[in-house]
Amino acid sequence: MFALYVARRYMLSNPSQTLLLIAGVAVGVTVFVFITALIAGLAVRLTEQVTGNGAHISLLPPTRVARVLVGPDFPVESVALVSTFQRRQIRDWPMIVELLRANPSVSAISAQISGSAVLVKSEAVTSVSIIGVEPQGIDAISAITPKIIEGDGDLGADGLLIGVRMAEDLGLGTGQSVLLRTERGVERQLTVKGVFRTGLQSLDERVAFLSLQTARPLFVLPEGVTNIEIKLKDPDEARAMARFLADATGLRATPWQEKNVNLEDALVAQGRTGTMIQAFSLISIIIGIASALVLSAYRRRSEIGIMRAFGVPGDFILWVFLLQGLLIGLIGALIGCASGYGLCVWLEGITNAEGVPVLPIAPERGGYVAALVLTTLGAVIASILPARSASRVDPLEAIQQ
Repeated sequence: MFALYVARRYMLSNPSQTLLLIAGVAVGVTVFVFITALIAGLAVRLTEQVTGNGAHISLLPPTRVARVLVGPDFPVESVALVSTFQRRQIRDWPMIVELLRANPSVSAISAQISGSAVLVKSEAVTSVSIIGVEPQGIDAISAITPKIIEGDGDLGADGLLIGVRMAEDLGLGTGQSVLLRTERGVERQLTVKGVFRTGLQSLDERVAFLSLQTARPLFVLPEGVTNIEIKLKDPDEARAMARFLADATGLRATPWQEKNVNLEDALVAQGRTGTMIQAFSLISIIIGIASALVLSAYRRRSEIGIMRAFGVPGDFILWVFLLQGLLIGLIGALIGCASGYGLCVWLEGITNAEGVPVLPIAPERGGYVAALVLTTLGAVIASILPARSASRVDPLEAIQQ
């Protein structure tokens, strides 16, 4: 306790220097928190933009494997696939859906029948990706219903929901009929029940929604579904959950990261950049504290020499300077964490006309515990060199100087 008392007296004897030192530490920690929150917020925004209109995991039927056809008319080297046009499907999908609903990590499920088709309106023809969904699951993966600009999302038995670009290309509006011809050669006259605008060209121009029961005869799938799309509460768990589902169901489970490899690489590079900036912030803090304490130890050589002459051990002097570094680092880190959080909250409140924050910042992900621990530890490490130097002062030499 006496070492702590002396350390406090040393700090208060030159308050301007101590305040500047603490302020420097606080600024460094504020930068650390800001960069951490900014990198995390940018990663969250990019992930939401990529997965906001798509699934985090896609379950598909197992891939067919070629087999060797052996017979009197075939050489042993001949390899061929079974030549059938039977569509691969997930027959036991209700059981899989129940399994997914029991998983607390899953937030939304959509069993679908997906396929290719063409829409024919008079002389206008366009290719389209058909998605057959259950009526209550149309918004499970992507919020389509709130983005309907004409009509509604009640598909019914012969309803069709199309994007605004597709409607413009074919000259279609709600209530009009259009001929749908699927990849299986099945045709049916459908009625446009609604037109949506998501802002994504891939959806607005090429995707149309049907009810699951309407899609079954069109794609000759009386029982199963072609795919099951899954949303998770935490998109970062997609890889682990995909491995679990693949083992549990025997299906192909594809996480969103495998569909967006470039984005994942960019996020990793972005995280490394943030780590480098954080490291340089900590280095600057360590250098600032070490230089200040070295100067303090040099200026107090005579006082240290007198204490040593009175029999004060070198370990006591060592603790005095270590405690100075600890106090400076801890106080500066606490102030920096508080100011960093305040800065992040303030920046988060700056929004554009659409109410979206100008900076993709996440105040709750500022790494406050890491900043507090690393800064305090770095301050103690920075004080080791001047503390050792002060503890080894020769009393006679110090007093003579």
